[in-house]
Amino acid sequence: MESFESIDRTRLREVLRQRVNDGRIMRLIGKWLRAGVMEDGVLHHPETGVVQGGVISPVWATIFRHQVLEAWFEREGRPRLKGRAFLIRFADDFCIGCEREGDARKIMAVLPKRFARFGLTIHPEKTALIAFGKPDARQASAQGDGTCECLGLTHDWAKSRRGFWVIKRRTARKRLRRTKKSLWRWCRTHRHAPVVYQYQMLGLKLHGHFRSYGLRGNFRLLEEVRRYVEKAWRDWLSRRSSKSAIGWEKFQRLLQTYALPTPRLVHAI
Repeated sequence: MESFESIDRTRLREVLRQRVNDGRIMRLIGKWLRAGVMEDGVLHHPETGVVQGGVISPVWATIFRHQVLEAWFEREGRPRLKGRAFLIRFADDFCIGCEREGDARKIMAVLPKRFARFGLTIHPEKTALIAFGKPDARQASAQGDGTCECLGLTHDWAKSRRGFWVIKRRTARKRLRRTKKSLWRWCRTHRHAPVVYQYQMLGLKLHGHFRSYGLRGNFRLLEEVRRYVEKAWRDWLSRRSSKSAIGWEKFQRLLQTYALPTPRLVHAI
């Protein structure tokens, strides 16, 4: 879907009035919608959408998109399909799974029209029709190779240790590269901060990453992120000055005192 700035405020108020009848609450919501946003020290008041980064913006967007997509799918979309189907949505990302290819193509044809009624559009590059059946039962399709990316994870089929086909989930390559770049920039920016502070913050960042991507089958990529943090941390600690180069042996002794969190699986799905 489009970002928060594209939400139609008039339609958003109409959706909210279906559940909120208190005029005082609606006036308060109007003030939130008209609240400005500070960019480079200058206050801007957008005429459309909800303020990107606003405290209440994700709530308004979730309510609006629930009415646009989820409620419609349960009320009108699913009953018209011939096979089973499901919908998963998080913020402005969603995935619809259909048992039959004909149902999937029908939804792909209807969704742009549904979103257009509310002033929204579907991202043309991120939206795709993918065949995701088991490899031994997969039928030829005009699009799709049996692999899809959703919510920062790559989903594909693989053989288990017992020889059964199972769905494997691992960190998407784009998300992995973005995470590494972010960690590298942080270590560079804070290389002159106290070592204890750097250790605490890097630990929090790793814990957050493990909680988000600690799925069964993704342990190798969790270890890769931890090793990358060690490398970036040592490199930028060595650049504090021309006399503070830290070799791997010295850095390993440092890690004995400031041990970074080890990867762990949080979700067993």
